[in-house]
Amino acid sequence: MKLNPDRLDSHLQRGLSPVYLLYGDEPLQLMEIGDHLREEARRNGFVERQVIFANGDADWSTFREAAESLSLFSDQRLIDLRLPDGKPGRVGAEELRRYCARQPPDVLLLITSGKLEGTGNKSAWFKAIDEAGVTLHVLPIPPNKLGPWLAARLAAKGLQVDRETLTLMVERVEGNLLAARQEVDRLALLYPPGEISREQVLIAVSDSARYSIGDLPAAALAGDSVRALRILSGLHDEAVSELLILWSLVSEIRAGARTAEAIEAGQGENAALKSAGVWQSRAQPLKRALARHTAASWLSMLSACSQIDRQIKGRAPGSSRDALAALTTELAGHGEIPLKRHPGIPA
Repeated sequence: MKLNPDRLDSHLQRGLSPVYLLYGDEPLQLMEIGDHLREEARRNGFVERQVIFANGDADWSTFREAAESLSLFSDQRLIDLRLPDGKPGRVGAEELRRYCARQPPDVLLLITSGKLEGTGNKSAWFKAIDEAGVTLHVLPIPPNKLGPWLAARLAAKGLQVDRETLTLMVERVEGNLLAARQEVDRLALLYPPGEISREQVLIAVSDSARYSIGDLPAAALAGDSVRALRILSGLHDEAVSELLILWSLVSEIRAGARTAEAIEAGQGENAALKSAGVWQSRAQPLKRALARHTAASWLSMLSACSQIDRQIKGRAPGSSRDALAALTTELAGHGEIPLKRHPGIPA
């Protein structure tokens, strides 16, 4: 059974399932949900626990022996299985399928996995777990929900902040929930219950924000130039390759140019997106940007990408960092840092 993590508590009120699979790439939430399940297992008599890290075929032999052996200290046991890379391999997949088919009555199996790549959630071993127990996909908290998440954490410690201060905290911990939890704990240690000021947050909360390369085009397409430039600065601070940064923008700009040209040629928006090869998951953000740009402006940005590529490689004068900031702002549609347009490229 696929279960949203938000519904875990209501599920547990009806009793434990024999198998749980937690998977995703959000370490804090994986850890906290796992801790919650382990505590619930202890309350239900699963006091003996064995942790197994499955990194190879030999580890699956350990898993099979643990599942088949009798408990030494209690009638019920918890097997805490870790799949760091989300890939059980051929041997592991068969072991998991075999386990789910027989399900020892005195064993609770908790599997914690990294992100499942490709068709991992359509594999036979995943389906076997989904039929025998519960699968929970743990997703990162999106930026627009991080503020309420932080506010709830602060409130649990007896602390309150105003909207401006909360925005400051979001900017400092976005993309790094482990740091976010640590900063909330630090504030609770430093200050008594009550309202926390912006100045106190500036003093106590370090800048621990972490961004993925996909965050940049997403913010720019959404028209949020302030956040997009903050992400760009963060990627620079983390020494992310400028060519990789440029590539993330080029792929969206090229799709925007093709779609805009098709629309101006008379196609409907959805048909134009499809003809440009835009996946459905990318369509909505791109639609917002299409409302701000003409085909000519998309082509101008695409031309600028070529110039920035040469700057990064040392084949053209100028600062590639400044040019990336200009391109990002232009894509966001605000133009605080206008692009230098090339001769022959329509404005």
